[in-house]
Amino acid sequence: MNKRGLFARTAAGAFGGMLLIGVAGAAIADEVGNDQVDVNVNIEALEPVGALTMTVGADAATLTEVESTDPEVRQFDGTLPTVTVTDDRAEVPEGVAWYVTGQSSDFVSGANSISAGHLGWSPQLLSEEGNGEVAVGPDVDTVLDEGPNNVGLEGEEFLALSLDSGEAAAAGAWSANANLFLKTPVDVAPGSYAATLTLTLWEDAY
Repeated sequence: MNKRGLFARTAAGAFGGMLLIGVAGAAIADEVGNDQVDVNVNIEALEPVGALTMTVGADAATLTEVESTDPEVRQFDGTLPTVTVTDDRAEVPEGVAWYVTGQSSDFVSGANSISAGHLGWSPQLLSEEGNGEVAVGPDVDTVLDEGPNNVGLEGEEFLALSLDSGEAAAAGAWSANANLFLKTPVDVAPGSYAATLTLTLWEDAY
């Protein structure tokens, strides 16, 4: 008998049997149980490189009475604290410009009040002027003045504005303030009056 041939046939038969058993086992397998694993990841937002920001030199301004040129009007002058806009962004969006506005609340002293329309300002640029990248807003007179812009700071008025954020960013920082003046009738009720002047930095498409 050729034992080598028998061994080969026996080995082949055994291997074939193992394959058949394996196939049968997969066919009749039942799910015994499973479990799930939650996979979590926290992806932080990338920090922007630089920012467009505004700072104000002080949080208060005091108005003091000055001689009025109108005998029917009392005038009180002061200076807006320095407002600085800084742009240190690595990339500045195209087609946008920034601007700073100011708006005052009414002056109140107990039960007495003076409307914000009685407060005006004359903005001025403190930074070295370049090629017109940043300009100050127009003078705003009070409701007791004559002229086309005698509305006071009852609504938002321009303190300073850039014509293009990208061009202004080349200088890095710009500063401005304003001469403030409050005008009241001579018969205004005496008292210690206070108001809030809100300064806001905006950036918008043009």
